[in-house]
Amino acid sequence: MNDATQPLEGAPLIKPSSTDHPLYDQIVESLRGVYDPEIPVNIFDLGLIYTVEIAEDGAVHVIMTLTAPGCPVAGEMPGWVADAIEPLPGVRQVDVDLVFDPPWGMDMMSDEARLELGFM
Repeated sequence: MNDATQPLEGAPLIKPSSTDHPLYDQIVESLRGVYDPEIPVNIFDLGLIYTVEIAEDGAVHVIMTLTAPGCPVAGEMPGWVADAIEPLPGVRQVDVDLVFDPPWGMDMMSDEARLELGFM
């Protein structure tokens, strides 16, 4: 019997996104317009967006991280994310949670981001 406070063995560390929702692609495109001011790559391709969960009523819940907990824009970035998504037709509200577990790593970047930053 599993203690409800313990994650199931083999459960993903990052909750899956609602990739089959009709708004998902539009939300991702909007997130690709948000940049970390210190890195010339958008936050989606940088791997800072862990989960985009979209409810049937249009409520969007984003779980994201930063490249480092001491990032100078830590207080502003969740607002930038919400501001990018909220204007989309069909989005009712946006909640953004900032997490540091699992910690961000360079392996979370897309191939495009690695190429842009000269890691490929």
